[in-house]
Amino acid sequence: MRRPVLRLLPFCLALACAARAQEVAPPTWDLCPAPDAIPLFRPLPTDPAPAADPATLPTDLSAENLDVSKQEVTVLSGKVELLRGEQWLGTDKLTYFSDSERFSTEGPVQYQDRGLRFIAEKAEGDQKANTVRLDKVQYQFNTQLGNGTADTLTMQGDLGRLDNGTYSTCPPGQRQWEFRAARIDVDQEEGMGTARNATLRLGGVPVMWLPYLRFPTDDRRRTGLLSPTIGHDDRNGFEYEQPIYLNLAPNYDATLKPRWMSERGLMLGGEFRYLTARSRGVLDGTWLPDDDVTGRDRGLVSYQHFTAISPQWFASANLNHVSDDRYFEDFGDSLANATVSLLASDAGIYGRGLGWTASLVAQDWQIANPIVVPGTEPYRRLPTAQAQWNRPFADWLELGIAAEAVRFEHESLDGGSRVDLRPYLRLPFGGAAWFATPELAWRYTAYSLDDALVPAGGSDSPSRSLPIMSLDAGAFFERELNWRGGKFLQTLEPRLYYLNVPYRDQDELPLFDTQPLTFSWPGLFRDNRFGGADRQGDADQVTLALSSRILSANDGREILSAGIGRVHYFDAPRVTVPGAPPLSDDGSAWVAEASLALGERWSLGLAQQWDPDTERTTLSAVRSQWRFGQGGLLNAAYRYRADLLEQTDLSFVLPLNDRWRLMGRWNYSLRDDQTLEALGGFEWRSCCVALRVLGRRYIREFGGDSTTGIYLELELNGVGGLGRNTARLLDDAILDYSRYSR
Repeated sequence: MRRPVLRLLPFCLALACAARAQEVAPPTWDLCPAPDAIPLFRPLPTDPAPAADPATLPTDLSAENLDVSKQEVTVLSGKVELLRGEQWLGTDKLTYFSDSERFSTEGPVQYQDRGLRFIAEKAEGDQKANTVRLDKVQYQFNTQLGNGTADTLTMQGDLGRLDNGTYSTCPPGQRQWEFRAARIDVDQEEGMGTARNATLRLGGVPVMWLPYLRFPTDDRRRTGLLSPTIGHDDRNGFEYEQPIYLNLAPNYDATLKPRWMSERGLMLGGEFRYLTARSRGVLDGTWLPDDDVTGRDRGLVSYQHFTAISPQWFASANLNHVSDDRYFEDFGDSLANATVSLLASDAGIYGRGLGWTASLVAQDWQIANPIVVPGTEPYRRLPTAQAQWNRPFADWLELGIAAEAVRFEHESLDGGSRVDLRPYLRLPFGGAAWFATPELAWRYTAYSLDDALVPAGGSDSPSRSLPIMSLDAGAFFERELNWRGGKFLQTLEPRLYYLNVPYRDQDELPLFDTQPLTFSWPGLFRDNRFGGADRQGDADQVTLALSSRILSANDGREILSAGIGRVHYFDAPRVTVPGAPPLSDDGSAWVAEASLALGERWSLGLAQQWDPDTERTTLSAVRSQWRFGQGGLLNAAYRYRADLLEQTDLSFVLPLNDRWRLMGRWNYSLRDDQTLEALGGFEWRSCCVALRVLGRRYIREFGGDSTTGIYLELELNGVGGLGRNTARLLDDAILDYSRYSR
C-alpha cells in the first residue's frame, strides 16, 4: 500500500517551478488584508535543517476504516492520513486496485511538507504507467508568498505538466499581478520548465505575452535572460539594457550586457567570472562603436584577479583602462562617477605573517577626466617593494623596521629610484589606566635620479638621514554618573603627544609622490605632516588633547563622545612643498569632534577646526540622522572647508502609510550657488508588488552642465524587477537607505 500513494509526493517539485527565482523570505500578508490563503494543515518543523531523504523513510498509514471485502480492491476511508518524515497527505477516501495497480481518491486531497501545501479536488494514478493526475489544484508555499492554481496536474516519472496554471506572490482573490500559462511542462531531472502561451497580468490586465518560455525549476545555474534595465536622461536618451546570462561551466560564467541608448547607439558590455581552487577573477568591459554623439569608439575594460599562493602569500591584480577622459562623465550615473579624475591599475604579490608584511607591486595611472592636464598625473611605480617587521622582546620593548624601494617612471617627466628605511625602537609602558610610549626612529632615504632631475651642481644620488623621536602618553579616568534616573559611566581621557624631528634641507630632493596630508583629528598624532617619503617634516611640537565619553551603564552604548586638541609648535616648521599653504609659527588649528546619540533613532556628529592666527573657521561639518516610524529616515548635513567648498545635503524617506512613501535628496553648493544633485520620487508597495518612480537632476560634468533623468522600476516580489535598478541610486543618494528604510 505504500508505493502507489507516495507517487503523489514528487509532483510538489513541479509546483515549485514558478517560485525558484524568488528570495526566501518569511510569509507576510500585512499589506494584503483578508487573504484567502490555504491554512497550514500541520505545524511546520522548527528545525531549520532539512530532514533525511523521504525515499529512505518508512510510511505510516492510518484511517478510521479499512475494507478488504472485495478481491484485489482495498478501500481506506475516514480521515485517511499518510506520513513519511515531514511529508503528510490526507484525504477522505482512498481506493487501491491491486490487479491494475491503480488508485483514486474521493473528496479533497490535502498535502503538506516543509516548503509546500496544496489542495486538490481528487487524485488518481497508475502505478504501472508511473503516472499521477490531480484535478483543480490550489497550492501555497510555506516559506515564500508564492501561490497559484492549476486545472490539472499530471506527473509521469520526472516529467510533469500543468494545464491552465497560475502563479503569483499576491494572495488569492487579490491578484495585483499574476503569471498565467495555458500549459507548463516540467522536467525534474533536467531542472527546467517550459511554459506555452504565457501572460503577465497587472491588475487583471495582460501586459506581456510570451508564446514560449523556458525557466529553471531548481537552484542550478542556467543560461537565460536576466531582468532588463530601463531609463531615460537628456544626455543619452532612452536606455534599455538586457543582460544575458551564460552558464559556461560550474566554475566560470559570463553575462552579456547589450545597452541601447537612443542618442548614442548600441553599447556592448560583458562580464566574465571564474573560480578555481586557489584563484578567482572578473573581467568586465564595455564597447560603443562609433558613438553617435562624439563619432568615435568608446569603452572601458576592467580586470580583477586574486590567487592564494600559500597561507602567507597571495597575488592580486586590479587593471583598468578607459577609452577617453570623458567616458565616466558621459556614461556614469552619479556625481561620484563623473568626478573620477584618475584611473588606477595595479598588480602585485603580497605576504603577511606573525609580525611581518611584505609586497611587490606595480602601479599605473590613466587620466579619466578632462580637468587633469596631461603630464600632471602621478608617477608610475614599476615596481614598489615594501616590507615591515616588528617584534616584542619584552612587555616594554619592541623593535621594528619599515622599508620601501620603488622605481618611478612617467611618460613626460624624468624619473628615478628611491629607497626609504625606517628602523625604530618602541617602549610601550602602561597600566590599566595609563600608557606612555616613547619611540626612537631613524629615517634614511636615498635616490638614484635620471639626469634631467639632477639640479645644477647637485648629485644624482641625494639622500636624507635624520632621527625621529616621539612620546605618546595618556590616562583614563572614569566616574559613575546619574542623570534623569539613568545610570551612566563618564570617562575623561587626556593625551599628550610630543614629536621632535630636526630640520634637514630637502629642497634638492625630488617630489615623486609627496603632498601635505589633510589635517584632521588623526593628524594631531602623526609623525609626518606629508604623505610619501620625499619629505619628512621637521618638528619640535607637542599635542595636547582631551576626550570624554558618556556610556550607558546597562549595555555599554556610547551616548556622547567629544574631544578637543591642538598642536603647539616650540619651533616653527620649515619644511614645505611648492604650493602648500604656509604654516603658523605658533601651532595648528584647534580641532574639535563630537558625536551624540540620544536613543537608538537619533544621532548627531560634529567636526570643527578653528585657526587662532586668522581667527576664522577652516573646517566645519555637521551630520545628523533621525529614524522615525516604520522605515522613516531623515539625514541632514553641512560641510565647509575654507576656500574650497561649502555644501548642504538633505535626504529623507517619508512613509505616508503602509503602502506609500516619498524619497528625496537635495545636495546644494552654497559656494557655487548651484544644486549638485536633486532627487525626488515615490514608492507604492503592497505585499507582492512595488512601483518606484524617481526624477533626478545632477551635475554630470565639470563644466557645470546638469543632466535630468527619470527612472521607473516595477518590482514583482518573488520574480524580479522591470526598469532601472533604483535601489542602487537611492543607496548612493540617501545615507543608510538600505539599512533602515527597506
